[in-house]
Amino acid sequence: MTQSAALKKAEASVEAHSASLKKELGVRDLALTQILFIVGLSWIGVAGKLGPSHVIFWLLALVLFYLPSCVVVMYLNRLMPLEGGLYQWAKLGFNQTVGFMLAWNLWLYVIVFASEIGLTATTYLVYAVGPSAAWLTSSTWFVMLVTAVILSLMVVASTIGLSVGKWVHNTGGVMMLVIFGALILLPLLGLATGHLKEYHPFRTEIPKLSLFNLNILGKIGFGALGGFEYMAILAGETRSPARSVSRSVLIAAPIIAIMFVMGTATMVAYVPTEKMDLIGPLPQVLRIGFGPFGIAGPLVTVAILMTLASRMAQASVSFTAVTRLPMVAGWDRMLPAWFSKLHSRYRTPVNSIVLVGAASFTMALIGNIGVGQAEAYQLLFNASQTLYALTYVVMFAIPIWGLRGVSPGPPLWLKVASMSGLLMTVLNIVVSVVPIIEVKSAAGFAFKITATIVLMNLVGVGILVAARRRAV
Repeated sequence: MTQSAALKKAEASVEAHSASLKKELGVRDLALTQILFIVGLSWIGVAGKLGPSHVIFWLLALVLFYLPSCVVVMYLNRLMPLEGGLYQWAKLGFNQTVGFMLAWNLWLYVIVFASEIGLTATTYLVYAVGPSAAWLTSSTWFVMLVTAVILSLMVVASTIGLSVGKWVHNTGGVMMLVIFGALILLPLLGLATGHLKEYHPFRTEIPKLSLFNLNILGKIGFGALGGFEYMAILAGETRSPARSVSRSVLIAAPIIAIMFVMGTATMVAYVPTEKMDLIGPLPQVLRIGFGPFGIAGPLVTVAILMTLASRMAQASVSFTAVTRLPMVAGWDRMLPAWFSKLHSRYRTPVNSIVLVGAASFTMALIGNIGVGQAEAYQLLFNASQTLYALTYVVMFAIPIWGLRGVSPGPPLWLKVASMSGLLMTVLNIVVSVVPIIEVKSAAGFAFKITATIVLMNLVGVGILVAARRRAV
């Protein structure tokens, strides 16, 4: 059997399983969720540290990583518009082992990402209330209570399904657009009222070639601009997925690029480079920009609460999509059928959803009980970012080395774009695993991160071996 025939047979099997899923998502839902999921507010502060040269860095990241990721996602989704997205692409483009290990890495990344939501929510509440509430972030019981409540709500929402979840995600996407809209319009308001002397959003300068600049390029490439592949995980719950996902990318991609570049320009216009807050750049620039109008305090509070709502919606997107990975692995008998059981009414993978919620809460607990565990959690968090990057290495490798025997094969221009995206992803992994900024021990840091990644993947290999023994 040729790979083309095998691919069609595998697609038919997945589509048969997907037939029982509710088709809730359309182009609008996907586009708003793409904007919500990809845009992160902290990146305007990181890029702002570069001063006027941020324009060059954004352009490089857009050309070398962002556009390649867009075209690769659209190509692979049109070829394989299947529930499970990247898992299916890797499985059918290479083999089942690569697909399973990719899903395992992505699953671990989201578990750690979702486990942060309680601490993140508490931190934003402190920003909104003021210094008097600062003690809340150091209160383990309060953080864990908030974590339990939010994760429980996400479990319930995911179980009910995308008929509810899509409105949570759509609302988060609209809030993100409003937040950045205010940010982008702020300098124009400042110029019109005389509170800002000059504004040159596209003024730039040639950056120096340095390890620090390479670090920033790697981070704002994959770190800021990655994520278009994520909504393809829900292809089986999307109406006309081959067309809808591609259209959502075409709509969201230019909007996201404008948000990042113009948002960073506002930071550079108002905040000196050495004083930029990398944790909360939005409250910082809004306080400075709207301060002369006497509305900075209330406006910043509203912006913080909207940002919190958007952050929770982002976590919901991650949570909802990743619960589908154990389900599709169960379809392939890589995991017990228990993971693929659907709720009798809502047709969602309820067992997988509960498992992800429990795992995320356990991970949050590890990060909040004692100094040693907190340090371990931080190490795990750093490693999880690399785990996510490894899934992109596989995605970009599929058009270059995968899909053997599929006719017609990926065009040359797509392979060139894939190689560009692959190299940018590898750059991000290198600057994450081998720090090029000063740490106590660069070798020790690299060893711990690498060992954690290897150990976590060995666990995945163990699960894979056990699944194959059960299948014999």
